[in-house]
Amino acid sequence: MTIITPKPHNKPCFFPQTQILRTNSHNPFIKTPFQRFHFTPSKLIHRHRIVLVSCNNTQQKDTKESHNKVTKAKSNALTDLDNDVDQQHLDGFSGNWPPWKNLPLRYKLIGTTSLAFVICNMDKVNLSIAIIPLSHQFGWSSSTAGLVQSSFFWGYALSQLPGGWLAKIFGGRKVLEVGVLVWSLATALVPFLAGYLPGLLLTRILVGIGEGVSPSAATDLIARSIPLEERSRAVAFVFGGLSVGSVLGLLFAPPIIQNLGWESVFYLFGLLGVAWFLGFQFLEDGETQLPAKSFSSQGNTTQSWQTSLTEMNSSLKDVPWKAFFRSRAVWAMIYAHFCGSWGHYTCLSWLPTYFSQELDLNLTEAAWVSILPPLASIFVTSIASQLADSLISKGVETTTVRKICQSIAFLSPAVCMTLSSLDLGLPPWEIVGLLTGGLALSSFALSGLYCTHQDISPEYASILLGITNTVGAVPGIVGVALTGYLLDTTHSWSISLYAPSIFFYLSGTVVWLVFASSKPQSFSEEN
Repeated sequence: MTIITPKPHNKPCFFPQTQILRTNSHNPFIKTPFQRFHFTPSKLIHRHRIVLVSCNNTQQKDTKESHNKVTKAKSNALTDLDNDVDQQHLDGFSGNWPPWKNLPLRYKLIGTTSLAFVICNMDKVNLSIAIIPLSHQFGWSSSTAGLVQSSFFWGYALSQLPGGWLAKIFGGRKVLEVGVLVWSLATALVPFLAGYLPGLLLTRILVGIGEGVSPSAATDLIARSIPLEERSRAVAFVFGGLSVGSVLGLLFAPPIIQNLGWESVFYLFGLLGVAWFLGFQFLEDGETQLPAKSFSSQGNTTQSWQTSLTEMNSSLKDVPWKAFFRSRAVWAMIYAHFCGSWGHYTCLSWLPTYFSQELDLNLTEAAWVSILPPLASIFVTSIASQLADSLISKGVETTTVRKICQSIAFLSPAVCMTLSSLDLGLPPWEIVGLLTGGLALSSFALSGLYCTHQDISPEYASILLGITNTVGAVPGIVGVALTGYLLDTTHSWSISLYAPSIFFYLSGTVVWLVFASSKPQSFSEEN
């Protein structure tokens, strides 16, 4: 007989809480502290089965609970992981949208300014196309049509100096957005007042005023935010928007007029400017965080306005006007701007009519041909700006680079216009090619004259451009109207359109080469 002593342990309950030992005896026993028990083999087996079933049930219950806990923990972990992934995806999406969100501020400003210039010239050239059906509808002569087109430049000339001064005080961003809104609303008013000539002239004057502040505002932005080695490309990109605007305006205006009427082109183009204004406000709110104290009280607002008016008054007195006009470089910029504007504005206003009459093209075909010069200008502008910045980076004197670029801008159209005006028996499409090449190469001025304001005085660049652009707007007033008058009296495009432009291109080249300079000047000290 074998004696079996109970023995506690911590092992899983797969066996009874006893230690069973088998021997040769057929009667195993269990010894307890209390008494002896005698079991038969069948009873022992039955006892084992009971204990095993009980332990198995307990183990299954514990295992099921553990499994449920693990499953729940895994589910929670997967949910948290999915939430983290979704949040990271949303954060990444919001961090990279819109695509220009992470661009440097100066690039955003340059991009939006260039887009404003696109809309600017779209609203400028729309009348160049619409003037043809307008003249037919209201029975206008070439002189009247020239008067209507020149009225834009009355407002354009009046707003140059105020625009430069306001840009210096308030910054180019604020002046630009107000200008876009003014010219866009005035554009949309044209159809309402077209039958009343004084009212039509007034709307075009307002368009000119709104667009007239844009060059000074852009110049202020570039002078304050763009370094010298990037300046040619920045100027080319911003002012190159004018060529893009001319292309888009001449491209879309004819089908819009033919399908929806001439009134619709003013409605749609005006709406584009209003949309730009609203978008620019959104961009500005996203970029600018105004301090809470700016809205603290009405008294602070009044005091702020009084301070601004005082600063404006003192700033106007501090402008070194006498020093400006004692500088030969400034006078060279003034005359060069006048000469370049004469050829640019007269061609911009009269080329669609010229192509329509000389080449016997319909409205759409004349507009398509008129697209070629500004379209080629976009390509030339990119080459000119990279060439100018490359030369400056390699150590070539800035004045030399500006003189080379501006000379190309003047001599190229002069030569091409001369060949077009002579009776050489050239077919019409060769004349179109000559004019396209000459006017496209005139875009070298964006790396010549239009960079010189920032070169000689970043502080007063906007005011200097206001001065030169005021004089540069005179050809728009006089030249566009004079072209129509000469056309009525001589019936010659060579005399009315080409001869004056050739003269000013050649004389402007001489003055620029002799007197122009890009050396920085301290006008304040001279004053």
